[in-house]
Amino acid sequence: MPQEIPIHHYPTKEQWPSLLRRPALDHTALLDVVRPIMQAVKLEGDVAVLRFTEQFDHAKLAYLQVDAREILDAEWQISEELKDAIYQAAQNIDKYHRSQLHIEQAVDTMPGVRCWRKSLPIERVGLYIPGGTAPLFSTVLMLGIPARIAGCENVVLCTPPDSDGTIHPAILFAAQVAGIRHIYKAGGAQAIAAMTYGTQEIPKVDKIFGPGNQYVTAAKQMAQLEGVAIDMPAGPSEVLVIADENAPAAFVAADLLSQAEHGPDSQVVLVTWSEPLIQAVQMEVANQIAALPRKDVAKQALLNSKIFLVKDADEAIDLSNAYAPEHLILAIEKPETLAEKVRHAGSVFLGYYTPESAGDYASGTNHTLPTNGFARSYSGVSVDSFVKKVTFQQITQEGLENLGPIVETMATAEHLDAHAYAVKVRRIG
Repeated sequence: MPQEIPIHHYPTKEQWPSLLRRPALDHTALLDVVRPIMQAVKLEGDVAVLRFTEQFDHAKLAYLQVDAREILDAEWQISEELKDAIYQAAQNIDKYHRSQLHIEQAVDTMPGVRCWRKSLPIERVGLYIPGGTAPLFSTVLMLGIPARIAGCENVVLCTPPDSDGTIHPAILFAAQVAGIRHIYKAGGAQAIAAMTYGTQEIPKVDKIFGPGNQYVTAAKQMAQLEGVAIDMPAGPSEVLVIADENAPAAFVAADLLSQAEHGPDSQVVLVTWSEPLIQAVQMEVANQIAALPRKDVAKQALLNSKIFLVKDADEAIDLSNAYAPEHLILAIEKPETLAEKVRHAGSVFLGYYTPESAGDYASGTNHTLPTNGFARSYSGVSVDSFVKKVTFQQITQEGLENLGPIVETMATAEHLDAHAYAVKVRRIG
């Protein structure tokens, strides 16, 4: 039977919350699995990481760090075509992210009172790169390049090995291009634990970045409780496509399937005011999915997915803002107008010829984005993600005469007399 995505005709706004609900995960059960792994790594260090690597990845290792010879050999194990693609993608990602560097100007808030802010790199960052059936070497570029631009001194990369103990050569090559030298064969919750606590081989970091499965996500949540920052809360990948009557059905179907093949818990959503387009897209999905190597994964994802028939473009963008998608594609004739009405989205792709895949790999923008509705309050990864903003201020004697009475009055009103005296002692001294 052809694969079909469930259709909802003209749902009311009252129905939207239930219809737009993501597939639910049992977080309590996940934490019960992850907690003992985190604790074991905290207590035993590398011994626990090696044990879990053998248990979960079926790789028996003597040590965790990838040596220089493995990194050099990786260059000869991938095609020149792929190397050229990685180089060009890296250039685009570097160019776009370098544009995010700004030196802020100092501001005199009143005579003698000067304030300014400076970006300082996070010294120790950890990058998690999933492996397995879909080794995300593109994520190495998306995380490693902005970390380098930000000036992070210590960048640690963890990725699970194959059962023979090797790392996919494209991951190692991309790491070399991004300037990452400290690479470790560790995946899953045990890798997050190692970067959280530090082990004999794997250094402790201050912030952890990167996607992963539900166990990795749960481990990152637990890392926050241990004082280690994370890039953002994460869930399964998702895309919402708003398409008009002129959108090529083949394009729309391909965009939906490109997200559906990520994993069985991914979710894809089509919103349109054209009923004929829905039928055309359903046919295209059935045709295209048959040729996908990961068709079984995509079919599972489509069971979680939805098509909405709405009245018009305004209702479509309202529904999208209610969903807050990770990726939003505006497959319409004049996307700029509708783009101005976007309120919640991780990354937006305008027009018929802007596939989400371009942002995943090589256009330049970052593909590490908020999922699960967190686009309402989180941004995707950028150079800013790898720095902290430190404020500075300098006050002259004249400035304190101007500002001091204000501070003294406010501090006294809050019954914080020592605060008031810290100003007063300077003014009367």
